[in-house]
Amino acid sequence: MDTLRPVNEPDTHYARLDGHRIAYQVSGGGPLDIMLCFGMASIDAEWEEPEIAHFNRRTAEIGRLIRFDDLGSGASDPAPIDVHSHPEHSAQQILAVMDAAGSERALLGGGDAGTPGVLVAAATHPDRVAGVVVYHGAARMIADEDYPDGLALADLEMWASMYDTMDVDQILQMTVPSRADDPQFMRWGRKWLRGMASPSAVQAMIRQAAEVDVRSVLPDIKAPVLVMHRTGFQGFPMSLSRYLADHIPNGRFLELPGSDGPPWFEHADRFIEATREFARGLVGDAAHPTRAERVMATVLFTDLVSSTERAQQVGDSEWRNLLQLHEDMSRRCVGDTGGRIVKTTGDGILATFDVPGRAISCATTLSRNLKRLGLPIRAGIHTGEIEVRGDDVGGIAVHIASRVMAAAAPAEVLVSRTVRDLVVGSDFVFSDRGQHSLKGIDGEWELFALAN
Repeated sequence: MDTLRPVNEPDTHYARLDGHRIAYQVSGGGPLDIMLCFGMASIDAEWEEPEIAHFNRRTAEIGRLIRFDDLGSGASDPAPIDVHSHPEHSAQQILAVMDAAGSERALLGGGDAGTPGVLVAAATHPDRVAGVVVYHGAARMIADEDYPDGLALADLEMWASMYDTMDVDQILQMTVPSRADDPQFMRWGRKWLRGMASPSAVQAMIRQAAEVDVRSVLPDIKAPVLVMHRTGFQGFPMSLSRYLADHIPNGRFLELPGSDGPPWFEHADRFIEATREFARGLVGDAAHPTRAERVMATVLFTDLVSSTERAQQVGDSEWRNLLQLHEDMSRRCVGDTGGRIVKTTGDGILATFDVPGRAISCATTLSRNLKRLGLPIRAGIHTGEIEVRGDDVGGIAVHIASRVMAAAAPAEVLVSRTVRDLVVGSDFVFSDRGQHSLKGIDGEWELFALAN
């Protein structure tokens, strides 16, 4: 018997995503699952700190607590640097861990770098998310013309530079000021920070946070959302947390006392009790979930280029064979990338995907393979709220995707700015195609072409 093992520390298990292993733990029980996502973590080391262990136990009294180490951190597999701050990939990790833990629906808690992935998961999978608690989170970190309260790039660079020299004492003193004069905590904290991720991985995550912007998904989050921020926290302005609460339909804001970054230490009881009260209103809904009729999705339209002229060239019989080949390849590509073909349009397809990255991968693969066979296509992709009508879909997002496709050149994959913003930090490279008027759609739309 391991007498040094902290009481109630759960075993570590592994979920899988695209061949990578994600370390996760489950503790407690109850009618509601609670998944806390704080970005890079080290869940094994956290149980060595008594106050964090106490926080975990108290949270696990509210419901079944699920924690995990993001890919590239803690006990999870290493991952490409760009995965750390890619909201879409973070959302996929959340769902993979939920599946592995047998969680059909959960209250998601997001903090710091974990927030964008939680927001994307809530918008794209409303049937899996009972509610959201955000703590010190933002949809976008860096200031912009229409976002004046954001941080300056120099602020993020300051944090990145501290990890360049691994000045862990300064990092701990700035993030957990309530424990800065506790020698025992500082000894543990140094080990915890060093074990969380490599200096280069943390630096890359901080710098890529400058590119993350998920403001476009906020109106599509239908679950109730509680946003909390400590009054004296210096990591970023409270106004960014308020922005979240103000721009989410069912969002509300709660100011907490204290100045620590992590929720585990200073006035942790206030965080836990606020979460407990919030969770009480979700239990019935979590036990009897209903699939929303309106959901967030990524819509892909494709169309064969010059199909009429090609049909005249090859004749009716051969054209029917080519159309069948096109349909077979389209169905296989959509299926392989986790999408669903809603319908074929004779010489194109309408398909939906949970996340935009998979739609882009499908469109580029399909375009490349069909072009090789002399069947070039144009493709358009947009992410937004769609109406689910049995096996069919509708809504303005579907119309926008169709108009984006119509603006594409032959063999081009064209996406809306919403899609481009959601996959920032990924390997996809885009060329700016400027602003376009889309037929039947109000306003000017910024479009981007996937670079070959």
